[in-house]
Amino acid sequence: MKLGVVGLPNVGKSTLFNAITQAGAEIANYPFCTIEPNVGVVAVPDERLEKLAKLYDSKKITPTYLRFVDIAGLVKGASRGEGLGNKFLSHIREVDAIVHVVRCFSDSNVTHVSNKVDPVSDMQTINLELIFADIETVSNRLSKAVTMQKTGDKKYKVEAELLGRILAHLESEQPVRTMELDDEEREAVDAMFLLTAKPVIYAANISEEDIGNDDNPLVRQVEEQASREHAETLVICAKVEEELSALDPDEKAVFLDSYGIGESGLNRLVKKCYKLLHLISFLTAGEKETRAWTITEGTKAPQAAGKIHSDFEKGFIRAEIVPYEVMLEMGGYNQAKEHGKVRSEGKDYVMKDGDVVLFRFNV
Repeated sequence: MKLGVVGLPNVGKSTLFNAITQAGAEIANYPFCTIEPNVGVVAVPDERLEKLAKLYDSKKITPTYLRFVDIAGLVKGASRGEGLGNKFLSHIREVDAIVHVVRCFSDSNVTHVSNKVDPVSDMQTINLELIFADIETVSNRLSKAVTMQKTGDKKYKVEAELLGRILAHLESEQPVRTMELDDEEREAVDAMFLLTAKPVIYAANISEEDIGNDDNPLVRQVEEQASREHAETLVICAKVEEELSALDPDEKAVFLDSYGIGESGLNRLVKKCYKLLHLISFLTAGEKETRAWTITEGTKAPQAAGKIHSDFEKGFIRAEIVPYEVMLEMGGYNQAKEHGKVRSEGKDYVMKDGDVVLFRFNV
């Protein structure tokens, strides 16, 4: 899964990206520093893996990963090609969700593209450009659907009605993700790859001085606006997170303690993104490796097996499953089996987060 990190120029977007991935994206105090998107891969924190690996004395631990893309800063008029607008829109169309970094700090040494710190205005600037781009996309599709209605095929009438509703919603300056849609309509919208239909997390980027301040008025503004848009909010200090990312585990613990933080903002962000995309992990364990595998909620056992190898899905027989908590309590697979805690599940079993599984297959 791919997440696009977006924001106006100089809001701390590339700083946050560096902290997430330690990929070394260039940082500078001028607009459009990021032109071609930088891509970084980051492990999804999962405390279960280390504990499970100890039970099996595993030689290797492999977490699951998310990809983050640092996309060029956007300016007003991007939907009409201003700045790097066309590139920005094409890059964001390719991601599964958006991490929108919003500036919630004042610093006279860091230029703001609008010469003022107004997070809601910044949010609306980008949202409007995405809405304008979607209006163009939907208008074109609607014209084609209306023309095709002349063939007498009822599906074009249904499509035109849905597109008309979407267009009216966009023209009221509301993102598509806030629309009330049934399952069939949602599936049709997903196939359109509309920018404003993508799930969003607003990363409220605060200063070091504001860490621990629960009454930051700028952050409150972001949270209130995000709620209206059916989006998530996460408070984070990109500068501190970048410093934190360069430390070893022991140093990190001391650093976090000095700020009174229990868990890094990056861990919280990655976990929140994972949840936003409706992803879960099932686990496999053995002497060679303990590993987490990413699947979407609702995935059935054969398709989960196919994540490991296509042969596992083709020749699926059954899945032998122990929930992680039970495995930990029992002290291992053999002990779980002795106590009748290993379940045998068939092709219709819907996988659960934390299932420790052994797939049986025959090819």
